[in-house]
Formats: sequence, structure tokens, C-alpha cells
Amino acid sequence: MTYKHSLTTKWADFDPNRHMRHSAYTDFAAEVRVRFFAQHGLSMDGFLKLNIGPILFKEETTYFKEINIGEDIEIDMTLEGASENFERWRFTHLIYNSKGEVAAEVKVYGAWINLIQRKLTKPPEVLINIFNELSKTANFVKIPLKDEK
Repeated sequence: MTYKHSLTTKWADFDPNRHMRHSAYTDFAAEVRVRFFAQHGLSMDGFLKLNIGPILFKEETTYFKEINIGEDIEIDMTLEGASENFERWRFTHLIYNSKGEVAAEVKVYGAWINLIQRKLTKPPEVLINIFNELSKTANFVKIPLKDEK
């Protein structure tokens, strides 16, 4: 399934030129990721109990249309890539304005870190099951791990 969530922009999301701040786009994408995992049984407390957390290596945002203050937007999230056991992953977020037009695309590339050892780790089975429910983009790629090259 493609995960979708609606949010409303607020004054603090904008700069003096009434442009939505670049960081607001990535904030909205992050909010959707957090809500996705929470709705699938993994709240922030759940991650702490598992001693695991997400880390980002890279974020990319491409802008297409303006979004206005107070506008209702919709963000969808799909999986663009993953290693076999979802140790590494890439999400694509499309942010739609109230007219249904794609206003921006946010891509994030990340992995899981063991919060005690502070090292990259394989996610527990519960996370693998959650990832398996998420739709993949048309250009989905398998991300090789170092030892798979």
C-alpha cells in the first residue's frame, strides 16, 4: 500500500516571502514516516524498547509548485529501494497541494542503528513485516550491502 497522510501548513512553515521553507518540506516528510510506523504499531517508545532507530544518510527535495499558508496538503510515501532485510532503505514522499498537484518530491536514504552499540544493524522482524506492507515505486531498486558486492 502507498501510505498517505493529510496535514495543514501553518505560519511557521513559511519565510517572509510566503514561500514554504525548504526545511518544512522535509519536516512534513519526517512526520509522515513517524506516523506510518506509529500506525503500524511502532511508536517512538516502541523503537526505544527495541533499541533501534532510523538514521538518514541523505535527503533530496525537488520543488514543483508553491504551497500556501493554511493549505491542506497530502503526503504519500512509497519505498524506492531497500536491502534484502531492510537494513538500508530509500523512501520517496510526494507532497501534493490542495489542487492535487505534486508540489514537491522528498527522497530520503537511511538505515537502522542499534541505539546501544551505536552501529548499523538489521531491523527486527516486526520492522521487516511493516516494510513488506509498503508499496514500492516503479523504479524500486535492491540496495546491496557491503558484503553483497
